Amino acid sequence: MTTEPHRPPLSRLASASIALEVLLGIGALGGGLVLIVAPRGEIMPLPVSALAGSPFETYLGPGLILFTVLGIGPLVAARLAWRRSPLAPIAAFVVGMALLIWVAVEITLIGYSNRPPLQAMYLVLGLAITAVALGWLAEVGLPRHHWSIKEV
Repeated sequence: MTTEPHRPPLSRLASASIALEVLLGIGALGGGLVLIVAPRGEIMPLPVSALAGSPFETYLGPGLILFTVLGIGPLVAARLAWRRSPLAPIAAFVVGMALLIWVAVEITLIGYSNRPPLQAMYLVLGLAITAVALGWLAEVGLPRHHWSIKEV
């Protein structure tokens, strides 16, 4: 019988990061899957005409990006935090920035819509994840790796 090594308790910032990343990941997996399965807005009532001026003709491309980058990515970052990886605060920062970039590009390409207010909600979520990550990084610092000539 093997026992799991003792892990220190998660900090409040690590716990907040996990909660926010899981929230984002689940929402983005669902939204991305809907866009992949019905790329012309057959399930989610999104007009394909909203993509005019963007590099996409259907919602397949945005759905794939949403599913992988903002769906799987945050869940991987949450797992890093759960496992107490020293890379977890950096992963959380990358996730927060990726979400902010996604919302900014979306608003630039198709405009702002407050029906429903998803862009505003995800902007706030991106700001929250980024702020938690920055606080966490300030608390623990950047991970250090001591390189040796053999590794390089």
